Amino acid sequence: MVNMYSRTLYWQIRHIVTDHDDTDDVLQNTFMKAWSNIDSFRGDSKLSTWLYKIAYNESITLLNSRRQTMSIDETDEDTPTINIAGDSYFDGDETQQLLQEAIDTLPAKQKAVFTMKYYDEMKYEDMSGITGTSVGALKASYHLAVEKITKYIKKRELD
Repeated sequence: MVNMYSRTLYWQIRHIVTDHDDTDDVLQNTFMKAWSNIDSFRGDSKLSTWLYKIAYNESITLLNSRRQTMSIDETDEDTPTINIAGDSYFDGDETQQLLQEAIDTLPAKQKAVFTMKYYDEMKYEDMSGITGTSVGALKASYHLAVEKITKYIKKRELD
């Protein structure tokens, strides 16, 4: 299971949590939870969908705890971002960096929806199965995320 899904899950998690070390932690937690709960897998969905749902939940938990911790430490910023420029695993250009910074300003669930749609090209129906959210709500969340990202990038370009 680990050999078969590690690479795919790594990148799905990485798009949500951004940091390499955090991604590794979430990936490890995902496999540990999957292993300890394998008896509860009923086969209603594909194993990959079940694993992604666990990874999604672990990613959201990490982001929410991170934002809570950061908001206590950084009261002057509404939405703290991760410094991806200092991440040795990030090799993107300035445009990619700006996009990732904009994505990092989104609330955790909105960030996850955006990354599943934008990076993973996931169908809303599949996202609905993973997140437990209606297709309509996911479409609205994605649309709002795109608006916020566009606004962030335009503002940064004016600076």
